[in-house]
Amino acid sequence: MKHGISGLSTIPVRDEPREKSEMTTQILFGEHFEILEETPKWCRIRQAYDSYEGWIDQKMVTYISEEEFNTLENHDPFVTSDIFNIVQLDGDYNNSLIVAGSSLPFLNKETGEFKLGGQTYRLQSQHLGNNHDNKRAMMIENALKFFNSPYLWGGKTPLGIDCSGFTQVIYKIAGIKIPRDASQQVNVGEPITFVEEAKPGDLAFFDNDDGKITHVGIIWDKHKIIHSSGKVRIDNVDHSGIYNIDTKRYTHRLRVIKRIIP
Repeated sequence: MKHGISGLSTIPVRDEPREKSEMTTQILFGEHFEILEETPKWCRIRQAYDSYEGWIDQKMVTYISEEEFNTLENHDPFVTSDIFNIVQLDGDYNNSLIVAGSSLPFLNKETGEFKLGGQTYRLQSQHLGNNHDNKRAMMIENALKFFNSPYLWGGKTPLGIDCSGFTQVIYKIAGIKIPRDASQQVNVGEPITFVEEAKPGDLAFFDNDDGKITHVGIIWDKHKIIHSSGKVRIDNVDHSGIYNIDTKRYTHRLRVIKRIIP
């Protein structure tokens, strides 16, 4: 089996091996994956982070050895929290723009250097830490950086993000791994009985008339939620669901609140 890593800011993952196919998710810079199948133009991959599968353009793959892949599997990379950062290939004048949630394997925080696909890069940033005494406060701080980012089905970046991509990226920055889709994320954590008991960083899930989980957001404070719906926005939330403060109506029906952070 072959293996790869993303040396691009984002790689679109598609449902089928064609450019017009639906984008189901994205691979962020520094995230590695298994290559399950290859055609002359496309690769079917399985992401190491969340086991998500799909098709990517073969030209976007940076191939790595099985040994490199296994080393990455046993290593927790530094995860960027700034909305945008610049990385530069060592000895090259070309800069690459990366987004929040990108992985920087084996980062040297003193020099900003890290390794990716056998090459040395340098992070061009003034601050290299996402340590925070209060993990919940850190999550809300990072979530607010995405405020007004447009909704994009399958998106995971500030330039376009869907509801579960938003929650997954914010949790990744906090060092907590959760699945990709809302229907999977709802199976993680412990249920909260009342909205009033929710804490910042808890996840609220919403269903449709068939009982299917269709939406997820991050509790900010009592009766406030940050979520991606049209754009990343802040709305009111109560036992009935999300109350859109612009349209003055309920838009999502609450199913359950889950606590993942102890």
